[in-house]
Amino acid sequence: MFKEPEHIDKLIEGCGKDDRKAQEELYRSFYSSMMVLCLRYTKNEADAKAVLNGGFFKVFRNIQKYNPQKATLYTWIRTIMINACIDYIKSKDDIIIAGELNKVEALHIEPEASAKMKAEEILQLIRELPSATRAVFNLFTLEGYGHKEISGILKISEGTSKWHLSEARKILKMQIQRRTQSE
Repeated sequence: MFKEPEHIDKLIEGCGKDDRKAQEELYRSFYSSMMVLCLRYTKNEADAKAVLNGGFFKVFRNIQKYNPQKATLYTWIRTIMINACIDYIKSKDDIIIAGELNKVEALHIEPEASAKMKAEEILQLIRELPSATRAVFNLFTLEGYGHKEISGILKISEGTSKWHLSEARKILKMQIQRRTQSE
């Protein structure tokens, strides 16, 4: 569980005044958790760092807009990072396949198979998904967005969002089974 620095108000105030030390401390405080988030949406660490740094640039540029009555600083920064990740995916000119699916098939994997894999291995499999499919998978399964919200964020139909989720599950299921069978 993430724990905000005790003097968060002073950090926010310092960042609002472009105090580089305050910005660095805020960056270091949130780096690990936000890097993990960015890694889920990108294919490699270099891209994740680029998205992370772009996201923090937006955080520092807009810190005056942060309202502690609406959300914690962690939640506010996380929202900015998710949007930075989505902007990154959109900038890659990936074609979002307009497949339609009425029913999303569930990901049925034997518990023993997924238990043999480390979290880092599963993260790597997610990172290997096509960008749009990875984005839908992350938004749905990890961030808790519904297909209607995802369709608005990514500018795709709900059916396309469902198709991408189904495709992600299908690919991940095959990859996990392939890896566990080879062990």
